Amino acid sequence: METRVWVSELFVYPVKSARGIAQSRVRVGARGLEWDRQWMLIDARGKFLSQRTHPQLARIVPEITDALMLHAPDVPALRVPLDSGGEEVPVRVWKDACIGVDQGGPAHEWVSRVIGEAVRLVRVAPDMERAANPRFAGATPAPLGFADGYPLLICNQASLEDLNRRLPRPIPIERFRPNIVVSGLPAWAEDRIDTLVMGEVTLQLVKPCTRCSIPSRNPRTGEPSTDPLPALRKFRFDKDLLGVTFGENAVIVRGTGCEIECGAQCRVSLD
Repeated sequence: METRVWVSELFVYPVKSARGIAQSRVRVGARGLEWDRQWMLIDARGKFLSQRTHPQLARIVPEITDALMLHAPDVPALRVPLDSGGEEVPVRVWKDACIGVDQGGPAHEWVSRVIGEAVRLVRVAPDMERAANPRFAGATPAPLGFADGYPLLICNQASLEDLNRRLPRPIPIERFRPNIVVSGLPAWAEDRIDTLVMGEVTLQLVKPCTRCSIPSRNPRTGEPSTDPLPALRKFRFDKDLLGVTFGENAVIVRGTGCEIECGAQCRVSLD
């Protein structure tokens, strides 16, 4: 069965767990959308930071110009050159051992001041090898940067609207940190999507996304706000994954180097 939908929103998150950037057009890279989760903050042991433990990350606003620009309240902006070299250091994203490129003293001073403790900024090493879980992503390796586990996250606008009818106050789609938001499908139809085709780009949806506490926080301040998880738990608990789900993780089948734009018509193949 096929139906027609369109891309209604696009987001990239250059710094893992920091504020996202809404895009009108974005290029697809080998590891996901261009610039997505290319940088992250780490602690002294090389472990990644996220809003789960450091909600103040939501106050860091990235911007891609001829450099990575980072903005935050009450501090001057930080400029990090896109061609910034540095020492390669071992870092960790969940259980995955990764390699990051140290972004230097000024960057570390800036992020430490914003976070309120000694942390460091690293970028994905060009030769870093990391792939999504083949149990879900399939036998062909799906490379990724510092994303939690898969190159892309797809959300359905109608599912958010259905969820909001169950909440005391509506929440924005940014709470769920999607890369691509699609419109034109019934609520929760994403559960049955096999492939999503946008021009020359084909994505395969491979695993429901289990949700943590981040959607319960204001995406601009990191402060606690309306928590969607209790409502989701009533009808979106996955017994196999042992978690509440919203959105679908995806891998890139073809289209690396091509662009996706808001408003683009999509061809959706359902299981």
